[in-house]
Amino acid sequence: MRIDAHQHFWLYDPVRDSWITEEMEAIRRTFLPNDIGQILKDNKIDGVVAVQADQSVKQTEFLVELSGFYKLIKAVVGWVDLRSASVEDQLEQFKQHSIIKGFRHIIEGESDPDFLHRDEFLRGIAALTKHHYTYDLLIRPRHYASTLKCVAANPDQAFMLDHIAKPPIKSQEFDEWAQFIADLSGYSNVHCKISGLATEADWKHWTLDHFTQYIEHVIACFGKERVLFGSDWPVCLLAGTYEDSINIVADKLRDFSEAELKGFWGDNAVKFYSIT
Repeated sequence: MRIDAHQHFWLYDPVRDSWITEEMEAIRRTFLPNDIGQILKDNKIDGVVAVQADQSVKQTEFLVELSGFYKLIKAVVGWVDLRSASVEDQLEQFKQHSIIKGFRHIIEGESDPDFLHRDEFLRGIAALTKHHYTYDLLIRPRHYASTLKCVAANPDQAFMLDHIAKPPIKSQEFDEWAQFIADLSGYSNVHCKISGLATEADWKHWTLDHFTQYIEHVIACFGKERVLFGSDWPVCLLAGTYEDSINIVADKLRDFSEAELKGFWGDNAVKFYSIT
């Protein structure tokens, strides 16, 4: 299967979705699988991983419900309050939905640089490990240090880094981010989505060359078996088309073997998220 490992679906709500500002008018509406189905077929994508975009159990249940109607959803990365004293009970309840493969918290929205390494959050990560769920890392530079501490403290947890940690592509700054990627990739239980890149560049004036040093560094650090494709649709529409999200990456995979390409475009996601 060819898998897009990072897509979002939502019923737009102006209050809940206040993160979608006026300059993001292109995505200030409802997005459902019907809106992407034909585009996926045109690009020979067989399925997607639906990732939470709202910090609520209701969002997780919504994605699960969608998966029952749309078979293109092959896995769900939902949300659960990992700091809750009842997190284990909640995870037990989620076990009835085999489509749920992991969870994510929007860490990038947390001002606390140590959020990932607080005791209550680490207890939640330990619960994910116990129940064999993955965890997607969505972070900003202020979270680099605590991310490394969290990963180091949980060697048996499967982690996925979203959007290659959102490097400052627009300004072409590199060194701080590159050191973090080098450090993080040293942990074999961490994988990386090459996703969501155009929105970190100049939305109107990016070129393929603007992404080269970042993608090449990620591949050099993580290797070809721990990287995979994600579009970040529909957020990617702020800076280009769905095809642009593919072309930005495809342009940098010229030295991949046929087997490695199959891994990048699908097999690595199938393995990480236990997609059947």
